[in-house]
Amino acid sequence: MSGVMKRMGMIFRAKANKALDRAEDPRETLDYSYQKQLELLQKVRRGVADVATSRKRLELQLSQLNKQSSTLEDQGRKALALGREDLAREALSRRAALQQQVTDLETQHQTLQGEEEKLTLAAQRLQAKVDAFRTKKETIKATYTAAQAQTRIGEAFSGISEEMGDVGMAIQRAEDKTAQLQARAGAIDELLASGALDDQSGMAKDDIQAELDRLSGGTDVELELQRMKAELAGGSTPKQAIEPGQGAPQTQQPQDTPRFDKQ
Repeated sequence: MSGVMKRMGMIFRAKANKALDRAEDPRETLDYSYQKQLELLQKVRRGVADVATSRKRLELQLSQLNKQSSTLEDQGRKALALGREDLAREALSRRAALQQQVTDLETQHQTLQGEEEKLTLAAQRLQAKVDAFRTKKETIKATYTAAQAQTRIGEAFSGISEEMGDVGMAIQRAEDKTAQLQARAGAIDELLASGALDDQSGMAKDDIQAELDRLSGGTDVELELQRMKAELAGGSTPKQAIEPGQGAPQTQQPQDTPRFDKQ
């Protein structure tokens, strides 16, 4: 059973692969690949935009912290000028804490700036690859379409395509049926002429009657020919009517002319 199941699985996979191969259109596959590359490029661009947004937020925070640091420094100077060393010390302490935050934000800003540059470069490279793939894709699609059209034209001329094959088979069947009907009609005519088949319409003649009709027709032709010869010779048409089938008229012997003795 294990061997049978493996064999069935192999047959199924082979047939499925063949069906997929017939259904697959390289042009559609190329378009799908190009679409996926465009989606990937769009994701990279969104990543660049997100990193640039984060970098911009850090820059705004750094700007605010620098302003606060400058304000605290001014407050410390004013406090010292007024003799309030305690206030000056507090302002400088706050300024020192802000400077630590500024240092941390500057480190993050440099990291984000480096990531942004990497993503921008990757996006540019990916854009170049997508453009090159699009050009190659269109070239392959045009070549495939031309080859497919040329193959179909060749199959049509050679008669091996499915459509032309069906037409050729239909023509062959029509010719075979026509030849069969012609042969059958000829055979029936021969059988009727030989008397092997009875004519149910009652219009057929037996062989004896056919022979009599042939002889009668020949006699009528001979009589008509003699009459025409007589007319051409200037003779008179026989008074006795010539009935068809009676044979040629007998020539009357001229009677002896009576002689009169001279007295």
